[in-house]
Amino acid sequence: MRLLLLLLLLSAPLEAQWWKVETSGIDTNLRSVSVARASHAKGASPWVVWASGSNGVILKSADEGETWKRLHMAGGEALDFRGIVAFNATTAYVMSSGEGPRSRIYKTTDGGETWDLQYTNKRKEFFLDSIACLSETHCFALSDPIDGKFLLLRTTDSEHWSPLPSGNMPAALPREGAFAASNTCLALSGQEIFFGTGGPAARVFRSPDSGRTWTVAETPIAHSNASSGIFSITRGNEQQVVVVGGDYQDPQRASGIAAFSRDGGNSWQLSAEQPGGYRSAVARVKDSLLAAVGPNGEDLSHDFAAHWKHTDPLDLNAVAFVDSRTGWAVGPHGTIARFVHRNGFAIHYGAPHLERQPTASAVAD
Repeated sequence: MRLLLLLLLLSAPLEAQWWKVETSGIDTNLRSVSVARASHAKGASPWVVWASGSNGVILKSADEGETWKRLHMAGGEALDFRGIVAFNATTAYVMSSGEGPRSRIYKTTDGGETWDLQYTNKRKEFFLDSIACLSETHCFALSDPIDGKFLLLRTTDSEHWSPLPSGNMPAALPREGAFAASNTCLALSGQEIFFGTGGPAARVFRSPDSGRTWTVAETPIAHSNASSGIFSITRGNEQQVVVVGGDYQDPQRASGIAAFSRDGGNSWQLSAEQPGGYRSAVARVKDSLLAAVGPNGEDLSHDFAAHWKHTDPLDLNAVAFVDSRTGWAVGPHGTIARFVHRNGFAIHYGAPHLERQPTASAVAD
C-alpha cells in the first residue's frame, strides 16, 4: 500500500519457549525474515537466516545469529526491502517496495555478493507488497492494483517474471490495496494462492489453480481507512486459513484483529478471544499453534486462531518458523530475535513478564 508500514513468550503444557533478543548493530527497521537449511555437513550450522529492511539493508547469518553480515547491493542503498525469500546459504530473492521503479525483485546465487535485477515497472501504480515461493523456480509477487485489478507476477524459471492474466480476477475496490508490512499478505499452498487486502474492505482473494480462476470473500477484520485491513495470512491443514491485521495507526485497538476460515477461505469468523492489538504478521509454529506479532506485543493461539493469548510486549514486525524449535523474528531498530525452545516446565498465563536485556551481535560489513 502507498502508506508503508511498519514472538514471543510462547507456552504449552510441559514446555516453554521464548525469544533470545539480539540486535543486528544497525539502526534500521527490519521488515522481513527468511530461514533456510544451510548445510547437512556434520558440525555445521544447519540453518542460514536472511533479513531485510529499510535503507537498503540486507543481512545474513550462517551461524545461527552469532554474527551477521551486511550484504551490499550496488544501487540499492536507498531501497526499502520489504520481502526476502531464501533457499540456502547462496540463493535468495529480495523485494523492494515503493512507487513504480522503486518496487523491484532481485536475486542472488552467490550468497549476496552480487544481485541481479529481475523485474521492475515504471508505472506509478506498480507497488510490490509481498513475494512468496513454492520453490526456487516457482514464485509469485503481489502488487497493488493496476487498471482496477491486483497484479500478480510469476516466475517458473527463477529468472523471468511476467504478470498473470487477470481476466478472471475480481476487480479491486476503489482505494483497496495490500500491505507491505511483513512479506506475509500473500500465501501459497500447492496450487492455491491467497492474498489479503485492506482499505475500504478486508478481503481475501483465493485461486485454487495457480491463478487461472479466482474468488474473493469479505472478512470481519477491521477496515475502512488506508491504514486498516488484513496484513498477514497463513494456511493450515486441510481447509484452515487465518488472517490478522487491524489498524496500524491505532495499534492498541484489540477488536477485529484476527479471523479464521474452516472452509478454505469461503467464509470467515472473528476469533472469540482477540490478540492484544494490531498485528502485522502471523505464522504457524506447528500443528494448530500460531504466533502473531505487532508493535505492542505478541500473542499465541493453540487452536488455530479460535482464541488468542497476549503473551509478551516485544515489538516485532515479521516472523518465520521452520518447525516448533526453529524460528526467527525481526523488528525496528535492527532487532533480531531467535526462538529458543526448552522442555520441562510450564509458564502460566498471568505470570509477570520477565524483562530481558538485548545482547549484541556483531555485524561485518
